[in-house]
Amino acid sequence: MAKNLLEQLREVTIVVADTGDIQAIEKFQPRDATTNPSLITAAAQMPQYQEIVDETLKKAREELGTDATPSDVANLAFKRLAVAFGLKILQIIPGRVSTEVDARLSYDTESTIAQGRDLIAQYEAAGVSRDRILIKIASTWEGIKAAEVLEKEGIHCNLTLLFGLHQAIACAEAGATLISPFVGRILDWYKKETGRDSYPPAEDPGVLSVTQVYNYYKKFGYKTEVMGASFRNIGEITELAGCDLLTISPGLLGELESTTGELPTKLSVEKAAESDAEKIALDKETFDKMHAENRMASQKLDEGIKGFSKALESLENLLAERLTRLEGVTHAAEDIFHIYDLDGDGFITREEWAGTDAVFDALDINQDGKISPEEMASGLGAVFQLAKV
Repeated sequence: MAKNLLEQLREVTIVVADTGDIQAIEKFQPRDATTNPSLITAAAQMPQYQEIVDETLKKAREELGTDATPSDVANLAFKRLAVAFGLKILQIIPGRVSTEVDARLSYDTESTIAQGRDLIAQYEAAGVSRDRILIKIASTWEGIKAAEVLEKEGIHCNLTLLFGLHQAIACAEAGATLISPFVGRILDWYKKETGRDSYPPAEDPGVLSVTQVYNYYKKFGYKTEVMGASFRNIGEITELAGCDLLTISPGLLGELESTTGELPTKLSVEKAAESDAEKIALDKETFDKMHAENRMASQKLDEGIKGFSKALESLENLLAERLTRLEGVTHAAEDIFHIYDLDGDGFITREEWAGTDAVFDALDINQDGKISPEEMASGLGAVFQLAKV
């Protein structure tokens, strides 16, 4: 039986899942997984992940205490949520998960370093080795310099929002563990710039950019791994077969899995050695000059940072609203519970209950003949959720 494209790709490239959807990760069983603010925001709104969101909010409330404002609690929960998803993902995959630093810190080296350390501390407090975590940082000069410091501390970094060779060289020379050049976003820019509807896979500007970076790294012996990201079609993926890693969305993973045919290896160390790449001496002045001359890279980096920042703001608002609803349910449940707990023993018996037997039975989740405060809160939460729907 002929192998599908996904099976063949896995023979020459490490396949990574580009999603915060845990069910999709369970389905495709990648070695590694990557997330970003947009993916976490989307996952946080899925009903199947409300337990993760609610648990993170509850822990944030416990940590800050009852005097903290909902906004402060939501902000702390926001800082913890990406790690909460990362911990769930690490229970499924054998490899690493990438967790992103706040995109709003992309031009602040010291704050990026501090948040990278904090993310690792959260994972290690949960019993996860730092070797299984990649701290994801935007490929600004400031972000790259932060990664250089973190790497020296044994904190591995994934440099993202990467669109140009100058960014890639700076990342490699800083000792970054991995880079994520954005194939599809490069294609998007060129389609808009030229007015073209499409490019053949072999001429795709994003494919050509990643190929250039891969050949440069391999020819000059850099250890930094290249992980193509942000794909728009499977043609871009098959043209990069042989790349160190490729992070792929669930939709395209499914398309690769359902497609058969030959998959030739396009990238290799041997081919890279034969490339005409020339070594570039890079300092900040050269980086800034190359970045300014590369309109695509400068525009897409700026656009990406703004987009991720907007997603983070949406997530903060989502968490604040969720906390208000959760605590509203809790307070309502407490008020109702105290009304019916006539003897104050912490339970409502059938004799104390003034409502119908059907409602009592529904609230008595464990069917022990009495309603606990937790059962009352759970029952009201379900009612609130149904009312929302």
